[in-house]
Amino acid sequence: MSEKISVLFVCLGNICRSPTAEGIFISMVEKAGWQDVFKIDSAGTAAHYVGEPPDRRAQKQAKARGYDLSRLRARFISPADFEKFDYVLVMDRRNMREMEKVRQYCRNPKAKLQLFLDYHPVHKGGEVPDPFGGEEKGFELVLDLVEATCENLLKTLLQEKGLTNCGC
Repeated sequence: MSEKISVLFVCLGNICRSPTAEGIFISMVEKAGWQDVFKIDSAGTAAHYVGEPPDRRAQKQAKARGYDLSRLRARFISPADFEKFDYVLVMDRRNMREMEKVRQYCRNPKAKLQLFLDYHPVHKGGEVPDPFGGEEKGFELVLDLVEATCENLLKTLLQEKGLTNCGC
């Protein structure tokens, strides 16, 4: 395979949901031995936290399940992301609307824009709730949704690309 499968996860500030998805997906891809096949990143539709690490509660909950988010840093979405990525997966409809606006400024968009939970085995078309203003339980729910979705996403993308021997 010459070109990598590129996936961008998007939420509002890029400090809770999308970096959690990025970190978990990276971990699953590496564990399955497909790290050379994927390009994975995350971004936010708001620039409030650019350069910041993920929310400490997101990091704490992820670490409890064996995922390290500490090296990730928030960044702002760019129209060029629609040229650089195959899949742009957003956490909710509000951010979907923002990404549809951003895509209009891209000359040659190739990315498939979808809700992240379109890849969830049960909650297709749903939204990942933003845990930012809430309690730790909200971050646990995000992890539950993200783990199930990332597992199914990996299997689906590998199957779509005709890659076999999926150890995921």
